Amino acid sequence: MPNTSLMDEIISLKEKRDAIILVHNYQLPEVQDIADLCGDSLELSRAAATMDGEVIVFCGVDFMAETAAILSPEKTVLLPAPDSCCPMAQMISAEELRLAKARNPDAAVVCYVNTTAEVKAESDICCTSSNAVNVVNSVEQDRVIFVPDRNLGRYAARFTKKEILPWEGFCIVHDQITPAKVAAARQAHPGAVLLVHPECRPDVIDLADHVASTSGIIHLVSTSPEQDFIIGTEVGILHRLEKESPEKRCYPLSQAAICRNMKQTTLKKIRDALQTLRPRITVPDEIADRARRAIERMLALP
Repeated sequence: MPNTSLMDEIISLKEKRDAIILVHNYQLPEVQDIADLCGDSLELSRAAATMDGEVIVFCGVDFMAETAAILSPEKTVLLPAPDSCCPMAQMISAEELRLAKARNPDAAVVCYVNTTAEVKAESDICCTSSNAVNVVNSVEQDRVIFVPDRNLGRYAARFTKKEILPWEGFCIVHDQITPAKVAAARQAHPGAVLLVHPECRPDVIDLADHVASTSGIIHLVSTSPEQDFIIGTEVGILHRLEKESPEKRCYPLSQAAICRNMKQTTLKKIRDALQTLRPRITVPDEIADRARRAIERMLALP
């Protein structure tokens, strides 16, 4: 079936179901094109909490849909690709975090939004890649257990006097970007501005011209007087960059920077989810209530 026919079906079903479609910047181009909002984790978290609609179709990975379900328990939250997990989120469990807290009772727990609901429930406050530094500096404690992304934790440590205790998790896409790949991209595109995501390794961040979340990268490209950019994050962002800044030239730092889980969502799966209202994501009340406090503390920050 042509994409245009599927898109027409989705638009009709979306109106029938009073649904909103939230899409992460790493999704397939045709999925981004049918979004009510395309954004990074912070933008999508805020939208899940504030946008009208009885149904939320979350085109991302599992923890994102869980976050939407936690923030909007009265709504039906659908994850069209139910097997689209985040490997980083699986690198820490609630039990492991409880043990870390017992060993460091004086430390606050800042958890990246790329975590399960159970881990959020054990945390003091959540963060995203765009606000990690502000979140770390917002807590009262001088020591911070930062889970699960060691690279984002070490990036935040550059901008605080607090002691950061990073968990040894990582993004399998960003962590494979190396200084050698940066050098190759610089050689291929001399003079281009290098923008990288804070989930990258510290030695890659040291080589960047700017470090930003996906939405931050999009903003930098659109507002910069420069014309050429090397983009150090998942390649799905290039579609939105081309749409919103067609006069700019954006090159992927690594063609291999592909999150297979993010690519599992298709137009057909979105259409089917709207038809059946399945697969639906729910979170047990006892976990959701505790996790909601950590997420809402983040959303309350300026």
